[in-house]
Amino acid sequence: MLELRPTCEHCNVALPPSSEQARICSYECTFCATCVDTILLNVCPICGGGFAPRPIRPAHNRKNGNYLANDPAGTTVKHRPIDPAAHAAFAAPLKDIPPAQR
Repeated sequence: MLELRPTCEHCNVALPPSSEQARICSYECTFCATCVDTILLNVCPICGGGFAPRPIRPAHNRKNGNYLANDPAGTTVKHRPIDPAAHAAFAAPLKDIPPAQR
């Protein structure tokens, strides 16, 4: 199950479990939509993949105990700001390739 990391790994803005601004890659690297769109250019600095909106875990028990209270969001902050120049060089050959083809 997803960790639901609490903040953007670049700018450290809060991304609570209900945030519609959270974006994740397939390795669950977590960034805010602003960083993904303006700095990362939809290229994960860790794996080179793309990002998708992070699913929102239900806040209430609708079925079989599958909800936030039973499976709480992570609390460990992974603040790993990227070097903008290094990421620009890394992302340049990838940003125009659709994530499904990387």
